[in-house]
Amino acid sequence: MQIDFHHAVTYVLARIAGFPREEANVVAYASQYVDDAVDGGTISFLNGAMYERISSAHKMLDYRNFEALADHLVWVPFHFLPGNGGAPAGEDPPGPFVKKLVCRPDSPPARDLVRMVIEQRSRKHALHRLGITMHTYADTWAHQGFCGFAHEVNHATDIRSADGEPDQKLADKLRNYFVNAALPLGHGTVLSNPDKPYHVWSYVNGLGERVQRDNPRDFLDAADHMTRAMQRFRAGDADAAAPGIPAADRVLIEQFLVGIRNADEKERHAVWLAQIALGVFSFGAERVTYAGEGPGSWKAEALAEAKESADGMPYRPEFLRSNWKLFHDALQAHRFDVIHNILPEYGICVA
Repeated sequence: MQIDFHHAVTYVLARIAGFPREEANVVAYASQYVDDAVDGGTISFLNGAMYERISSAHKMLDYRNFEALADHLVWVPFHFLPGNGGAPAGEDPPGPFVKKLVCRPDSPPARDLVRMVIEQRSRKHALHRLGITMHTYADTWAHQGFCGFAHEVNHATDIRSADGEPDQKLADKLRNYFVNAALPLGHGTVLSNPDKPYHVWSYVNGLGERVQRDNPRDFLDAADHMTRAMQRFRAGDADAAAPGIPAADRVLIEQFLVGIRNADEKERHAVWLAQIALGVFSFGAERVTYAGEGPGSWKAEALAEAKESADGMPYRPEFLRSNWKLFHDALQAHRFDVIHNILPEYGICVA
């Protein structure tokens, strides 16, 4: 999924779930920032303080650069959560081992992840962690059928559009990207097909199976599950009854998923923000913005837009309470829990 869903749609769902505007902003920003947090490493401050951050994405989603992208610490916990073939913890799905590693919508590991963030809702970074979890949870729908490892299961062929005709435009792009020259990683061999909300298509995967994809249906299902998860978060009960998306809002969301067909994700994002500003949803008219970097970004606010010298950054006590610092705290907690607490229960070791 891209910024239109991870930010704008997530904001809509958070408001529908009952979060106040400011809290919904935090959840939605954190969800999108998973794709924009591309820098890791240590920040040193002039007073001797230090902060270690991790990245949850890569600087450039270039499917030719397989070695740089094949990082289990990024792809698996944040974008391609293994689904264990839909089998519960302690059981293996039928078929080859890779079936355990392939991403599946609303899989048992994904539900465990949602439950964990609800149970940890009292932590200072809880809203940021919820946004990160909503990103990963949503991606289990968009990235279903692919895994975050370089594996032949990701090799897609005979890609066709909704009318059953070969997708020649994508085939031409693939030739330019040379993605077939190496073992595929993630959904590299179909480029952004899984991330476009309006797209209906099909392909044959590396196991020889014909896979039908209806992105609008999948994205709407993801939206409803995300809303229920956030309603349960607010209730503080992972098993609470949750109504999901109200009928009128659901009709609008489905209409926009299908009807906003701009190829550019930023253009789709702008259309969603415009609709939110018009007050078409049940929570009324609201102005929502997003700055992933530069002025107005979480990072700029946390570091007061100061430039790092050879001796370090200026330090302010407010840094400890900043959204940027809390996001990175949540990012580290999320990765640790996925890799060390959730996936081992399914017999999956990734790092």
